[in-house]
Amino acid sequence: MLETSARLLRLLSLLQTPREWTGAELARRLSVSTRTVRNDVERLRNLGYPVHGARGAVGGYRLGAGAALPPLLLDDEEAVAVAIGLRTAAGGTITGVEETSLRALAKLEQVLPGRLRRRVDALKRYAEAVPRDDQGPRVDADILNVLAAACRDHERLRFNYQSHDGSESQREAEPYRLVNWGRRWYLVSFDIERADWRTFRVDRLRPRTPTGPRFTPRDLPEEAIDQVRRAASSAGWRYRAQIVVHTPAEQLAERINTAIGSIAPIDDNHCLLDTGADNIETLAVHLGLLGVDFTVTQPAELVELLRTLADRYHRATPPPPQDT
Repeated sequence: MLETSARLLRLLSLLQTPREWTGAELARRLSVSTRTVRNDVERLRNLGYPVHGARGAVGGYRLGAGAALPPLLLDDEEAVAVAIGLRTAAGGTITGVEETSLRALAKLEQVLPGRLRRRVDALKRYAEAVPRDDQGPRVDADILNVLAAACRDHERLRFNYQSHDGSESQREAEPYRLVNWGRRWYLVSFDIERADWRTFRVDRLRPRTPTGPRFTPRDLPEEAIDQVRRAASSAGWRYRAQIVVHTPAEQLAERINTAIGSIAPIDDNHCLLDTGADNIETLAVHLGLLGVDFTVTQPAELVELLRTLADRYHRATPPPPQDT
């Protein structure tokens, strides 16, 4: 039988899983009586842990959210994961959480057992992060909180927005999702004035208070999230091209990821692929992997590279056998 202190820690660990436990289940796990379980639950409550219990055949115990934060019990992998997450957040894309993350990380590392502290130190010492681009987009934690709350409460947003050309506009939208892609955050919403789905860069957005009235949620179309993937991917493209692909649009859509580009039908047997890449060689390779015929007319660099590659591949293969 476990000593009382060790048994309480084991009981707390079980209750932190997202389920309800009957007294009999807990008693079996801890090798004690159900009366001891009831006494231990009361001890946890006295220590500040909000353990909820329901009577009856379907009743059980579960750990709820309390007004204050009691000590947490993490297993080894959870503790290391939290430490890594806090370190990442300290150098991430959200302003206002760096100092808070470092304070929380310092507290966590102080109480980590030696074996786990060595694991975290090894990651800190030997895992090299890519230097942060201080000119890159960063978002304010308070703005993210406002947007997330509006999504949750189905409240209209009024905000000032700066487009990519620097022009300012006032927008009103129904917010639905916050999407993080690389260093950028996007808000997927339904634009009231334009009566259509729109995606907005959060770092270019300034909410106006108070938020608007509540709205009845619409069905969020899957293509609204796909729009974020396309916008995020194309933001880093140095070269862009519109390719006529000799296959129906729906068949090409089954072969490629939506982040590669957008597809528009031309007729029953052809479609237009709007795509790009950070260098012209990568773009040429991607086209070769489509597995179908295509026609390229621009940019000129891509046309010339494809001609060069075609000649090279032709020279690399022996001529076909002659019929005798």
